Amino acid sequence: MFNDPDQTARANIRTSALELFAAKGPDAVTIREIAAAAGVSPGLVLHHYGSKQGLRNAVDEYVAALFEVLTKGSMADMAAPGADTPGVASGFAELLIGHLPPHSPIPAYLRRLLLADDPAGRQIFRTWYNLTLALTKQGIASGAMRPSADPEVRAAFLMINDLATMLLHKNLAAVVGVDPLTPDGIARWAADAIDAYSTGVFRLENE
Repeated sequence: MFNDPDQTARANIRTSALELFAAKGPDAVTIREIAAAAGVSPGLVLHHYGSKQGLRNAVDEYVAALFEVLTKGSMADMAAPGADTPGVASGFAELLIGHLPPHSPIPAYLRRLLLADDPAGRQIFRTWYNLTLALTKQGIASGAMRPSADPEVRAAFLMINDLATMLLHKNLAAVVGVDPLTPDGIARWAADAIDAYSTGVFRLENE
């Protein structure tokens, strides 16, 4: 489980900004709102970050760095001796949620970054894809996954399915009845995702 050990005023401002940006979007949040949420003056926010854009850059860098740390940790866990079928089957979104404290604003902010056409979102997208591709190759090498004629497209396909749980989780909750980013939802979603990947969805003509 990841918990930020940094409890300085600067980090507290960044955390408050992250929560507000995740909930409302950066453009809808003011310096005064961030200062009020952090329990500091607007002047102190500007003292530490210079401007709202400077604070947004710091939040983006923090989330991207955290994503990198969780990515490396997940890769190490799944490469360990005795590890189960590579987690790409159930999804990196599940692994990410499992490493964050309850009600973390990180998933909501990640959604905003991934849907925005900015460098931080593009870098996270590429990191997520590279992780999926590496896990796919690892699964093929171990015999847990079938080889693909186009491993890059296979990894992209798996990644898109994984991303859907994060980007569309509210819509999915409305139609399925459980949020796939909650513990119960993760378990239910992963169970059928693994079944679909391992046994298939369509019947062959000779079956």
